[in-house]
Amino acid sequence: MIQQNKAIIVQSDLTILLDERLPESQFVHPILKTFAETIKRTGAIHMYRITPISLWNALSMGYTCKKIVEQLKEYARYGVPMQVEAKLYAWSNRYGKLTLVTEGNKLILKGEREIFLQLSSHGSLNEWIGELRGEDEWEIKAEYRGLLKQELGRLGYPVIDLAGYHTGEVLSVELRDVTKKGQPFSLRQYQKQAVDHFVKDGSILGGSGVVVLPCGTGKTIVGIAALARLGSATLILTSSVTSAEQWREEILDKTTLTESDVALHNGKQKVVRPVTIATYQLLTHRRTKEMEYKHMGLFTERDWGLIIYDEVHLLPAPVFRMTASIQATRRLGLTATLVREDGCAEDVFSLIGPKNYDMEWKKAEEGAFISSVRCTEIRVALSTSQEQSYKEATARSKLRIASENPNKINVVRRLLSKHEGKPTLIIGQYLQQLYEVACQLNAPLLTGEVPQEERKRLYAQFKSGEIKVLVVSKVANLAVDLPDAAVAIQLSGSFGSRQEEAQRIGRLLRPKSGGNQAWFYTLVTDETKETEFALKRQLFMIEQGYSYDHFKANDLQEDRSLEDEEVVLR
Repeated sequence: MIQQNKAIIVQSDLTILLDERLPESQFVHPILKTFAETIKRTGAIHMYRITPISLWNALSMGYTCKKIVEQLKEYARYGVPMQVEAKLYAWSNRYGKLTLVTEGNKLILKGEREIFLQLSSHGSLNEWIGELRGEDEWEIKAEYRGLLKQELGRLGYPVIDLAGYHTGEVLSVELRDVTKKGQPFSLRQYQKQAVDHFVKDGSILGGSGVVVLPCGTGKTIVGIAALARLGSATLILTSSVTSAEQWREEILDKTTLTESDVALHNGKQKVVRPVTIATYQLLTHRRTKEMEYKHMGLFTERDWGLIIYDEVHLLPAPVFRMTASIQATRRLGLTATLVREDGCAEDVFSLIGPKNYDMEWKKAEEGAFISSVRCTEIRVALSTSQEQSYKEATARSKLRIASENPNKINVVRRLLSKHEGKPTLIIGQYLQQLYEVACQLNAPLLTGEVPQEERKRLYAQFKSGEIKVLVVSKVANLAVDLPDAAVAIQLSGSFGSRQEEAQRIGRLLRPKSGGNQAWFYTLVTDETKETEFALKRQLFMIEQGYSYDHFKANDLQEDRSLEDEEVVLR
């Protein structure tokens, strides 16, 4: 039966089209996000796709396939194709049908006879099987626990790991009621829920998984609370030295641990203590491609009871491989978005664990846990001096020419004038562009070439208000605590990275006194390849309930606010 007023069209290839022009679309958006991935947006039409991983993550959080199918039928304009319903039930029926358990000192994979008959044709599993114990049980070599789960996930058979975890080295630690800085401290309700969902009251299902929280809502606090709840030696892996130092400061401020309990393991200090913090860059560093990763030994340096993967969406392949061999250790992934542009979401699911908790960005904004951010895209005409070179360039070079459009600096000046006095980040991808902008604005520049001590000094001056404008490269994309940043101007980015867009906007989200408002501007060269990538970059934020205002630079007038401008791109 055709229902013309319904907001979605479900297609036989498991893609879903959502028409946001219809009133009920506002209710359907959050429903689709629970079990489908965003693919693209064209005008008012959003495209989603249901994948095995998106469905399994929904099931792991308590949804049922029956409920999902019912919701699709309720909002589908032309109904749900039979093959879609059949595929969803087929994927759903595979979830939970394979379990890993321990019997004595042996690791056993259990399931249904029909599934094992299908799996027996996959020779990739043979080297990990110790013994065939019947038609519905395999004994697995314990050292291959992670690799088996990883491969079965890729084959479409997710494993529920009930083999449990070892306790690890016991650590005496509690959360403080008052921080060392003298501030009252307690977990917010959603932070407590996130920890509860991860630990699951100590049940055999608890101890591995991913917590997804918006930037600025205290993912670090969730990790620290999990550490305190489990009370075991913990290895924390982060995206940068700055982030590692922030973790250490927060742990010492909000727990009973002392400086002798917490160590930074980096190029200068290779100390290993009951709580040790290291970076992914350190773990994956090697002098040549032929050499081994000498710092990977950190995974076995102590009897860790918990490993925390900060910014888990960024996990490099060597860390995945090492994680596969330590599945008896509890694992917590923290991130603001599980989007991976490399398609390795299956590995996060299999090796770190399923999604345990997910909080919508707009919900956090409504609770005043993060700032309210206005997002604006400004289209800038290509410089006439670049028009010929742009026409003759390759596709990749076209993007760079458009990204480095010198006309963008004039728009930057107008925006700085509009937000004069507000702490502002100017963010870009290309170093030469950033050098030129910093020089023209007489503003300090922070890139990967800046020594760590200099970075800390610049961050401190920005926080104190001594520096009002800071030009930064992608080193500031992640886990940089700049609570007072109120404005961000994006000059260029990494192709169509939804993840990067979210992280850059995340630099603005920490709550602010006096209005709790922030502004994000992305400058895009009009009628070029950059506009295509901009649309993709914005997808994640749009699906989180944000919208982008659109303006052309030539239509902006210095004596009027953007709110008053009448010419809007459609």
